[in-house]
Amino acid sequence: MVVPSGPKQFIVSWDDLHRNAKALAWRLVEIGGWCGIVAITRGGLVPAAIVARELDIRLIETVCVSAYRSNDETGVDSISDTKILKPPGNIGDGSGWLIIDDLVDTGQTISVLRPLIPKAHFATIYAKPKGRPLVNTFVTEVSQDTWIYFPWDIELQFTQPIVTKKEG
Repeated sequence: MVVPSGPKQFIVSWDDLHRNAKALAWRLVEIGGWCGIVAITRGGLVPAAIVARELDIRLIETVCVSAYRSNDETGVDSISDTKILKPPGNIGDGSGWLIIDDLVDTGQTISVLRPLIPKAHFATIYAKPKGRPLVNTFVTEVSQDTWIYFPWDIELQFTQPIVTKKEG
């Protein structure tokens, strides 16, 4: 796999994602009593499908959120102007509903959604320190300065054999 360089990288394979989504389901089954799942698009779609299968939940909604990235004068990316493009279906205050995402980073997405569905249970596979206090359940914590590459972000690519690299 060829992955862009950065300070810290965490590469998640399809197998890793599946295993961790099942681990999330194990934690959620103990709580139980779920009405349905709301997947946060786009990253929450695959984990939500796995959790829905494991918990035998057939009622699945989506909420579509967009966060625009901007680059300030220091060259640092920041997220601003988080907007709900499509709210979840008729789930009231969120009682009994699971809100699933792949990652909570700064918590900005959850901060926009929580007032709309205050009684929902927010669950993610990965959590960074800034966003961790905002989720009810997560599986793995990663440092704030780590960039997570999900399987849908990367591709397998051919690489030259070692002997060919030495000749060149």
